[in-house]
Amino acid sequence: MARTTKDTKTQQAPATQQELQAAGQQQPATTEKKPSASERFTDMVMKQYQSMGAYNFTNRERQLIRNYFICIDQMLQRTEAERLRKNANNRDHKYDNDLPYTWANLDLPELAQDLAHYARVGLDMIEDNTLFPIPFKNNKGNQYTITLMEGYNGIRYQAEKYALDPFRSVTVEVIFENDEFRPIKKDSKNPVEGYEFNIPQPFNRGEPIGVFGYIEFDDPAKNKLLIYSKDDVLKRKPRYASPEFWGGKKKVYENGKPVEVEIEGWVSEMYEKTMKRAIYGSKMIPRDPAKIDESYQYIRRREAQYTEIAIEAEVLENGNQEPLTLPEPDRVLEESPEPTEAPPATVPDEPPSDLLSGIQKEADTDDTDEVPF
Repeated sequence: MARTTKDTKTQQAPATQQELQAAGQQQPATTEKKPSASERFTDMVMKQYQSMGAYNFTNRERQLIRNYFICIDQMLQRTEAERLRKNANNRDHKYDNDLPYTWANLDLPELAQDLAHYARVGLDMIEDNTLFPIPFKNNKGNQYTITLMEGYNGIRYQAEKYALDPFRSVTVEVIFENDEFRPIKKDSKNPVEGYEFNIPQPFNRGEPIGVFGYIEFDDPAKNKLLIYSKDDVLKRKPRYASPEFWGGKKKVYENGKPVEVEIEGWVSEMYEKTMKRAIYGSKMIPRDPAKIDESYQYIRRREAQYTEIAIEAEVLENGNQEPLTLPEPDRVLEESPEPTEAPPATVPDEPPSDLLSGIQKEADTDDTDEVPF
């Protein structure tokens, strides 16, 4: 006879409130990820811009603002280190700069408006020679204003984006004394403007004597040639040009005494830079009024104001002292931690390696917690 078994179910008493609470305490608590400084900065910039009117930033524009934070933060760190070094080396500490280069000492509302417009235009501060942040003390001396200087690649980008007549290519070449250059101007016999350029001695070209730029269009009859002699270039040399870039004499201290040394600089690169700024300008490549937007117009107005800011900072900082070395528009971050003398580590066109490596590591792991946003 088969045996039958009866399954029994064990009944458990319901858990008490105390047991439930104890179980809850044993479970790991879920916490929200704290926004990084770059994310908070991006939100601050967008809110500041949106206070003037509704606008939805694109993902690309958000990333550009994030890149602005990375570059400005690294600039502040370098500039602050240089401020401390100079203060320590000052014989008379009444000339010390007592205002730290920190986020808390920046004119953030104005900076946010500027960066929002540059993001809308599309300039990326991380790209070579595109856009550079340079701090100046405001006229009260209690805050820094960040001026944004466009490099020639930034000007080129805008020429491509806003051109009335899109161009095919632009050629820029420095002319040395042993080169052979002959311009061909457009006239009744030559329907196309052009040039002839030969380098018979590539390893012995001599000193730079000029530079030219050539714009090519789909219609060759529209091609343009721009030529600068040495005098033309030097007329456009910044008032306080750094000898590290333009060559010349520089005061250095040896054994505690000032001496002048001759610096070779990067003269040919400065010729090329000068031409690129001119050839991509609106005079050579007119902008299309139908493409001009609010942000482009805003940036043009701010450029004029930046010049005034630099002059005010010079008067404030120096007074009866030696003149301040104002920054060149194309100076990259590695070349100058602040708008005063600083030797370049590499050719001016080369991107800062530490900046790129920092970006690759992602700024979201930043420890920049002491920021006012």
